[in-house]
Amino acid sequence: MTLEAPETKIVEQSRVACDGGEGALGHPRVWLQIPEDTGWVECPYCDCKYVLSGTEAQS
Repeated sequence: MTLEAPETKIVEQSRVACDGGEGALGHPRVWLQIPEDTGWVECPYCDCKYVLSGTEAQS
């Protein structure tokens, strides 16, 4: 069985909400803060990576 790579989303704001994106099959909504020094954050539930727009080269 192969696992799909976690999704990466480019976002415009440093505070994002993640709920797994699959309705009832997702996970509880969590609010994540993207640190300025890294420019990205990963969801602790689904491992989706949120990258702040303009910092893609750093990730």
